[in-house]
Amino acid sequence: MATISLTGSPQITPAEYQRRIRAWTMYDWANSAFATTILAAVLPVYYSQVAGATLSSPAIATAYWTTGLSISLLIVAVLSPILGTISDIMRGKKRFLSIFIGLGIVGTGLLVLVDTGDWLLASILFMLGRIGFAGANVFYDALLPHVARAEDLDNVSARGYAMGYLGGGLLLAINIVMIQFLEGTWGARLSFLSVAIWWLIFSIPLFLRVPEPPAATARLEQGETVLKATFARLWETIKHIRQYRELFKYTIAFLIYIDGIGTIIEVAAIYGAELGFGSTELILALLLVQFVGIPFALIFGRLPSAGEARRPLFLAFILLNMIALPVAGIAGRALLPSQVSGTPAPKFEASEKFLGEGAYSLTEGRISYQGSWNVETIPGEQTGSGDVDYLTNTSANDRLTIPFHGQSVRLTYSAGPDYGIAAFEVDGQPLLDETTREPIVLDGYSAVPRYGKTILLQATQAGEHILTVINTGNRNQNSSASKVGVASIEILPRARQSNLGIILGMVIGVELISLILAWLLGKRLFERYVHLFDTKRSILLSLAVYSVIAIWGFFLNSVVEFWFLAWMVATVQGGSQALSRSLFSMLAPAAKSGEFFGLFGVMEKFSAIIGPLLFALAARSFNSSRPAILSIIAFFLIGGYLLTRVDVQAGRKVAQAEDQALLSLG
Repeated sequence: MATISLTGSPQITPAEYQRRIRAWTMYDWANSAFATTILAAVLPVYYSQVAGATLSSPAIATAYWTTGLSISLLIVAVLSPILGTISDIMRGKKRFLSIFIGLGIVGTGLLVLVDTGDWLLASILFMLGRIGFAGANVFYDALLPHVARAEDLDNVSARGYAMGYLGGGLLLAINIVMIQFLEGTWGARLSFLSVAIWWLIFSIPLFLRVPEPPAATARLEQGETVLKATFARLWETIKHIRQYRELFKYTIAFLIYIDGIGTIIEVAAIYGAELGFGSTELILALLLVQFVGIPFALIFGRLPSAGEARRPLFLAFILLNMIALPVAGIAGRALLPSQVSGTPAPKFEASEKFLGEGAYSLTEGRISYQGSWNVETIPGEQTGSGDVDYLTNTSANDRLTIPFHGQSVRLTYSAGPDYGIAAFEVDGQPLLDETTREPIVLDGYSAVPRYGKTILLQATQAGEHILTVINTGNRNQNSSASKVGVASIEILPRARQSNLGIILGMVIGVELISLILAWLLGKRLFERYVHLFDTKRSILLSLAVYSVIAIWGFFLNSVVEFWFLAWMVATVQGGSQALSRSLFSMLAPAAKSGEFFGLFGVMEKFSAIIGPLLFALAARSFNSSRPAILSIIAFFLIGGYLLTRVDVQAGRKVAQAEDQALLSLG
């Protein structure tokens, strides 16, 4: 019977080999639910709007959220190399994996208890979940070289990412439906619990099927503790870093280009919101990337495989997408009607009497007052930014009259224990809720003072309107006063109009044409070149696509382009990360996988600071995120250049020699 040999493990049958691979990739399915629901889509918004509702401003809530994120990553960065090395010495990768998974599941599941004002509890539980998620990934990744043969690393790593996209996307879709249909906060809270259950159930196959790798190290000397041996080996690795020259060069290259990839992932939604895309477009685009990323992650995993007969087809398909998606997206912006393409509508202009598109202080001259409105300055430490002037009033029927040219306005107001209820009129008529047809009111009551809250008000159609804010004199049932406080108003741009059905049909049409052309021409045009695309060059190809994405993002200004761009991101997001993980596994000794993936985790966490910081500085300097998006191309160019300097074959020889030396001592 044929058998398969893995580093430091007994030979196994091909059937058992495939079962282990399936079990290992299933963990990507399990933990990606945390990445989508907890990190990306639901908990950040819930933390700001519900858990942090009693904080003084949304900015303070954001600051507390990012602080918790930073602390959790710092803890993981400190623990990863130490625990990773211990897991190599005492044969404990699965043991530490189970500990971090358990910590993450408990922290995530207990988020179901978080309700209005529970920001401290939410912060603590989120930190536990984030530590568990990041810490478990160190040991999960460290199992890869023990699960897959060297020639299968790319494919297996890509299969893991594909499973992650599918699992994370499915649960996120389910959770979005729960949030829409369950009352109050229960939709979000039960979605947190569902992540913990999902994570727990689908982690089980890994523990049942994947064996603990052997401890490949010299025996401990008499009187030597595991902890002492751990620090000694870490120190030896650092002292002899020149021995791992190619691995070190690759790590530096990876940390630069992955920072650019991570920045695009993190800022895509907020960049789209800045350009005026609606929340529906942004959420659906996130789901699009999740599911489209599945086949493309598998394609990139197969591209470097010498035994894969369809390599010319895959290469042609990727290159055609690289060209066709931008061309079709830009053509759609130019040729389609604005109500289909989602291009910007004409700006609402200001006049002598009416405020135009933009933000205004309520002390602006065109705004008039009836009654006794007073200016109350709120210091920066309470607002989360600079000092802000609020107009406040305590008398019934006193009014602010705001003439504006537009349709939608965002009013910034304050809340507190002594605040009451305000009403709104547009053109002398009560402003009604579109769903209930009841008058819209602003209930300013909050158990603690809170500033920077906003309410969105919308006239039935665009044009010149008179908005009136009225102190009703009514008190909230929890309040003994009827104070009203408002700070500023923003006249919003015209809402972009688009037809997502037509846009999605266009994208699918482009994909079908690209696939047909790749099938017809791929072998003829690329068969002589496809052997050049090993793991390193396949990563370089993905970085070239990302460079096109960054350039296109600078000019992007329509919904049709945003969806084509999102599809383009999906073509490389999973593949670039999967191949990067497998290339690191090739260059690191399998017997020291815990140690090296631990050190890798430290550098990766700290590298994630640079990209968002550069983006923020560029956005602040130019007062726009467009130049900031373009600046990300530097990460791909520098990281890609450094990657070309890595001699993969030399690095693999060093890793294999190290494995043989350590196994002979075990």
